[in-house]
Amino acid sequence: MTTFDNTLDADGALIVGAGLAGLFCALKLAPCPVTVLSPKPLGFGASSAWAQGGVAAAVGEGDTSHAHAIDTEMAGAGIVDHGIAEAVTAEAAARIEDLARWGTPFDRDDFGHYALGREAAHSANRIVKVEGDRAGWAIMQAIIAEVRRTPSIRVVEGITALSLARDNGRIVGVFGRRLGDRYSEPVFIRARATVLAAGGLGGLYAVTTNPPGVRGHAMGMAARAGALIGDAEFVQFHPTAIATGADPAPLATEALRGEGAILVNDMGERFMPALHPDAELAPRDVVARANFRQIQAGRKVFLDTRQVLGEAILTRFPTVAKYCLEAGIDPVTGMIPVAPAAHFHMGGVKVDERGRSSLPGLWVCGEASCTGLHGANRLASNSLLEATVYGARIAQDIGGLEPVGNLAPFKGIAWNEAEGEKAEQVLRDLPAVQKLRRIMTDLVGVERDAEGLKQALQDIAWLETRAEHVTSAYLNMTTSATLVAAAALKRTESRGGHFRKDFPDTDESWEHHTTMTLDEALVIRAGA
Repeated sequence: MTTFDNTLDADGALIVGAGLAGLFCALKLAPCPVTVLSPKPLGFGASSAWAQGGVAAAVGEGDTSHAHAIDTEMAGAGIVDHGIAEAVTAEAAARIEDLARWGTPFDRDDFGHYALGREAAHSANRIVKVEGDRAGWAIMQAIIAEVRRTPSIRVVEGITALSLARDNGRIVGVFGRRLGDRYSEPVFIRARATVLAAGGLGGLYAVTTNPPGVRGHAMGMAARAGALIGDAEFVQFHPTAIATGADPAPLATEALRGEGAILVNDMGERFMPALHPDAELAPRDVVARANFRQIQAGRKVFLDTRQVLGEAILTRFPTVAKYCLEAGIDPVTGMIPVAPAAHFHMGGVKVDERGRSSLPGLWVCGEASCTGLHGANRLASNSLLEATVYGARIAQDIGGLEPVGNLAPFKGIAWNEAEGEKAEQVLRDLPAVQKLRRIMTDLVGVERDAEGLKQALQDIAWLETRAEHVTSAYLNMTTSATLVAAAALKRTESRGGHFRKDFPDTDESWEHHTTMTLDEALVIRAGA
């Protein structure tokens, strides 16, 4: 196998990450040249492909983008940016049409209208979906096919980005390495515009619904380069990961509860109606904490779909049914065991309405970014919407910088599936990584307090100094973990996805976003 030279020129914009946000941005940049960096082959390892619900968009009769924005703000617990919510929801219909034009087979009724689903905290049916629970996969397959047909997009697979490259205060590309080869010389990929679209940080937790490679690398890279990070404390835990012991945990989509599925404990008690007027369709943080407390009290929690779906779950929600059957669970006759799992990060690299970060030359989109749309708690299915809207905005912002042209493939990198999977498993099995994930789940999880957060910061610092084989990839993980724990310690209230047992009430003085640099987080860590 041949290898890269040490320095390569992207010959245009460089997009780090090949989920929906990155690929949507690449397509919107056409015919301007763009290089997409993907550690795995397209469609593998991206959280977007695992999304079951769909894309939230007010495209149904009687629904409005303003109503969608209001729901977004309500779910975000007081700190959603009003202007951002109104603008993003107003763009939703256009982005849905983009996806449909590129081949996404959205569910439609006999008249050709979108068949819309309902999810928690939405006031209307507005989830544009595919085959019930296959939206993410179907969207990614359509997008990937369109990318492959677009000559201005060059895809480089098998290379993982490790660090951002700076020159005179500007981001000028990335340093990367072939996936699984820790000992090769890093390659510098130079670019005039760098777009970071490399996902969230669910994999920092021991129980997560995210793909194995989603471990906070994007936010960590940006923070280590000096970028401003926003709302790092707000981590969303999905209330209904299927409790099979698998890593990552398979997901039982919220659309099941939208159909009327209920949560019960092993005593047969339905507990959500007493906790919230919307019962199982309460905001995710409310349902996640309710499930967590049941489990902490020694109970088991189940999602019961039998009465509302019965055998229909096999055809209407084939992904969930497949997960269940693989784990020996019959969702037609039995209940589905569930538990909260780290699912989505509302925080990330702080960006403006165009997707620009605080570092010149760096744009960020998708879960790696903090746009102000999600506030303290993301509204269901707004993530794929945000990815498309900001992918398009970034393309418009940087498109004028690049000339029209096609790109020749880089030479020398071939994806070796066996090597790639082995490398991923080796990283996951490293004792330092296992310890970090346990720290985050136990001390920076669904419920937090000052004592636990200070202990987490001390333990993360110890891991950085004592762990063997400390690499840039591992430092990206510990950097993101430090930022989440430090921001959680700083916010002395409970709001949305951030719940403090020692400060259980919402405090009006904290009704705002938080921003933090890595240096500021390290000061907090040193004082813990």
